[in-house]
Amino acid sequence: MPDLATLLPMVALLLAIGAIAGVIAGLLGVGGGIVLVPAFFYTFAHLGFQGPKLMQICVATSLATIVVTSVRSVLAHSKKGAVDWALLRAWLPFIVLGALAGTLLASQVKSLTLQVIFAVLALIAGLYLSFGRAQWRLGDGMPAQPLRGVYATLLGFFSAMMGIGGGTFGVPLMSLYGLVIHRAVATAAGFGILIAVPSVVGFLLLPVAGAPPFTLGAVNIPAFLLVIAMTLITTPWGVKLAHAMDPKPLKRAFAVFIMLVALNMLRKVFFG
Repeated sequence: MPDLATLLPMVALLLAIGAIAGVIAGLLGVGGGIVLVPAFFYTFAHLGFQGPKLMQICVATSLATIVVTSVRSVLAHSKKGAVDWALLRAWLPFIVLGALAGTLLASQVKSLTLQVIFAVLALIAGLYLSFGRAQWRLGDGMPAQPLRGVYATLLGFFSAMMGIGGGTFGVPLMSLYGLVIHRAVATAAGFGILIAVPSVVGFLLLPVAGAPPFTLGAVNIPAFLLVIAMTLITTPWGVKLAHAMDPKPLKRAFAVFIMLVALNMLRKVFFG
């Protein structure tokens, strides 16, 4: 049984992470995973948990939170008729297949390798957030097979490996094919469920030595519960802030923050 000297700092840091992730999600409409994974990583490492599968714990725990937040988001968007259910059904098997493949690979590689993958993909996401334009197009309608299957499989694969939902890559992809932004955001929440559920099941079966206290498979239960509790409280605060101010400069600042986090993660991998 871990002592209070271990548990109390862990609880305090996780509460702070959940609060910040909730505000950012509500304010910028950005999925929590791209914030939670590095936050979990630095928190657990700071507390002395630096096992060979630390990054897998961070990815798996982030995906567990996405199961809950994506379900809530889909239900809310569905009430407004914003979810493209036909698109979700068409992409479902490929996203699930990609997510399972990503989970399998993520469970086998070293934590350092997973850090590099996360950092590189986060850099790409940050660059798109910074320089992407709403008028950019790859086509006037969502692609048919076989391109649809390729996109959906890669979406599930890379999202599962990063511990993120469908929004980071799904929203830009759908926007590039002309889907209006509110419909893209709503449908991407459904992608999050398709990615997170099979991935979490896989990670629950992954044994991890030297994990933080109360970790089941690769999912840290206290982190999952505390972050979910805090995001329920603070996400509405972020939504209110979004209506009270222009979120565009904040989104650019967030993109820079994500890129700096990614570059710092690469620095630690290659230079210690």
